[in-house]
Amino acid sequence: MYFLYNLKENKITSYILRRLILIIPTLFVIMVINFAIIQTAPGGPVEQMIAKITGTAVDATARVSGTANSDSQSMNETVQEVILGESKYRGAQGLDPEFIKSIERMYGFDKPIIDRFFHMIMNYLKFDFGESFFQDKSVIDLILEKMPVSITLGLWSTLIVYLISIPLGIRKAVKDGTSFDLWTSTLVIVGQAIPSFLFAILLIIIFSGGSFLDLFPLRGLTSDNFNDLTLLGKIFDYIWHIILPVTALVIGGFAGLTMLTKNSFLDQINQQYVLTARAKGVSEKKVLYGHIFRNAMIIVIAGFPSAFISILFTGSLLIEVIFSLDGLGLLGFEAAINRDYPVMFSTLYIFTLLGLVLAIARDIAYVFVDPRIDFESR
Repeated sequence: MYFLYNLKENKITSYILRRLILIIPTLFVIMVINFAIIQTAPGGPVEQMIAKITGTAVDATARVSGTANSDSQSMNETVQEVILGESKYRGAQGLDPEFIKSIERMYGFDKPIIDRFFHMIMNYLKFDFGESFFQDKSVIDLILEKMPVSITLGLWSTLIVYLISIPLGIRKAVKDGTSFDLWTSTLVIVGQAIPSFLFAILLIIIFSGGSFLDLFPLRGLTSDNFNDLTLLGKIFDYIWHIILPVTALVIGGFAGLTMLTKNSFLDQINQQYVLTARAKGVSEKKVLYGHIFRNAMIIVIAGFPSAFISILFTGSLLIEVIFSLDGLGLLGFEAAINRDYPVMFSTLYIFTLLGLVLAIARDIAYVFVDPRIDFESR
């Protein structure tokens, strides 16, 4: 018995090592594709700087326009006499070519694209993400500054969505066609029909000083006097601030997972092995959680990495804007609009790496749900 257990442990370890090794080429290919697409897209950082200097820039938000670093100001002061000529950058006609070259050197665009890519990759292997083009901070400092907001929204929302959706989906499958299934389906339809940002606005109107109650704060993750509070006070203050944004994300995310769980369980309930177990007199509870559960949950677990990354990075963007929460979603959006390449590529690198690691964790979770899974065959 010990030999079989040890053999399975060795298979799992071997599988994890292979998956970890595969992360390297997978991550490399993803970065190559995205680097090529973004680098060839119009409106790069050189054009963004030219637009700022000539006064034609349009930023993503008013807040971002105030964060351009001192480089843009110094460059603005060095604009030379207007000369006529052609330029590969939009909006650069009439500017001194030497001035354009100085902007290219500032952003590293005086080097070939291949050199820029491999220089970036070598730095990323050391987790050196460089400096933001348009914010006077290092990229890692920006990410660490925004991380608490995104971790809060992503972790709590994903956790609550799974805690609600899985039991509800199982119950709906067991009670399929009953009144419970019908009225809970109404909740699911509402959750699917109302976008999370619209529900967030409704929560603000009702509970945050809109037209009715003033029970929850409208902005921020903590209060201004957070550091002066006791430990218990800090916990309550933190919960007080995240209730509305997390609720908005949960409402927008639980419907799909609930129906996925229900349909997965319904598919398994009608299988022959379930009918055989019932014919042998196995209790309904044991049939549900001893036989159906481990098969039906595989497809539910498979969606966890993408669900978490989606909420963490993109799903919370509008929620961050509505509740004035400065997180990674907003940072990535502003970086894309302003072509802040160091921020764009570093966030892409981090979240791709995180997604690949979570995919391995998902596969390990399969074993706990269904011990029959053989990693060696995979």
